Amino acid sequence: MWWQYMLVFLGSFLFDVVPIPFPPAFTIMVFLQIEFGLDIWLVIVIGVIGSILGRYILTLYIPFLAGRIFKKSKNDDVQFLGEKMKENGWKGQMAILAYTLLPLPTTPLFLASGMARIKGIYIIPAFLVGKFTSDAITVHLGKYASENIESIMKGGFSWQSITSLVLGLFLVGAVLFIDWRSLIQRKKFRLNFRIWKRKEVINDINNTV
Repeated sequence: MWWQYMLVFLGSFLFDVVPIPFPPAFTIMVFLQIEFGLDIWLVIVIGVIGSILGRYILTLYIPFLAGRIFKKSKNDDVQFLGEKMKENGWKGQMAILAYTLLPLPTTPLFLASGMARIKGIYIIPAFLVGKFTSDAITVHLGKYASENIESIMKGGFSWQSITSLVLGLFLVGAVLFIDWRSLIQRKKFRLNFRIWKRKEVINDINNTV
């Protein structure tokens, strides 16, 4: 029985440790709860712990990854955005809580905070409250719909999940390609697609090979 709960932990962790918008971790939580008839509150608690650990590790490694693939100007730009997020104090915490309560991918939030080198302690508390609340509601709804597991599995390719993926990619693009310093300081909307360290990355690959 314990290994089934370990699958819940590993699934939630893997869904939330990657820097690209994956389906929400609650999808694997709902599936495993229904498939194995697991205790619903244990699934929620273990799944949320896995998600939080995954997001925390994401904030730890993304600054190093960003430093290797993005230009210094883009990293400085996102760090500037992060400083503005921290300046908001409790308003920033409420914004994070509200964001996690919505059915939106949280990858862009942690991608931005990681690149901005915001400490996880600033993001995690509000994320924990919002994540636990939203996942508890979603997993309970999945339990009530367990009579039709086939339709739930097909729901992974529903218009809602596709919309969530597209929105997640859009938000990641907003973090990366909007010139935030120009927008916040000069109130000018500007896109910058020249953010990649092309020559440096190619040289690193060649040196590795």
